[in-house]
Amino acid sequence: MSPDTRRGLRHEIRVQLPFLIWLVVLWMLLWGQFTVLSAVTGLVVAVFVTRVFRLPTVELSGRINVWYAALFVVQFLFAVLRGAVDVTMQVFDFRRQPGAAIMAVPLRYADDLVMTHVAVVSSLIPGSLVVEADRDRRVLYLHVIGVRDRAAVDRQRRIVLRWEERIVRALGDPSQYRALKADERARGGAR
Repeated sequence: MSPDTRRGLRHEIRVQLPFLIWLVVLWMLLWGQFTVLSAVTGLVVAVFVTRVFRLPTVELSGRINVWYAALFVVQFLFAVLRGAVDVTMQVFDFRRQPGAAIMAVPLRYADDLVMTHVAVVSSLIPGSLVVEADRDRRVLYLHVIGVRDRAAVDRQRRIVLRWEERIVRALGDPSQYRALKADERARGGAR
């Protein structure tokens, strides 16, 4: 094996290892067993899945800001609770039907990983669901309930873009974080 081949193999293992570990943990959580046998079978399944169903390699940034990640979790839990209350109130408001819209949200800083995180967060908060993701143009299409006019759609779009910013702060790569900070400085100077 040539040195370049070995170097490429080591790089692939280093990039894929966190994903394999996550798949093993997910397997163990699915079965509710944290045993050696569960870990070994999870590893076999993870290797099988990653080899048979080849996906493009997603390189993690390696950057996690613990403060922003903890803040993100708290804000997310609060948003889920608030979304559940809002949807419940809309369901029990018999005077009118809740409005709905399908809207496009062009993301500003997203690569594949950030776009996936934004889509998952947007879908997990009650009241919205991602129905399409245009990977090439970095646009998410959401079905949102509880909107009645253009202002409500714009507000919902700003909410999704704020989630994107929170995710970039918590675990975006350094170039995304620098772009976010530059945009914040530009918006601050424009005020």
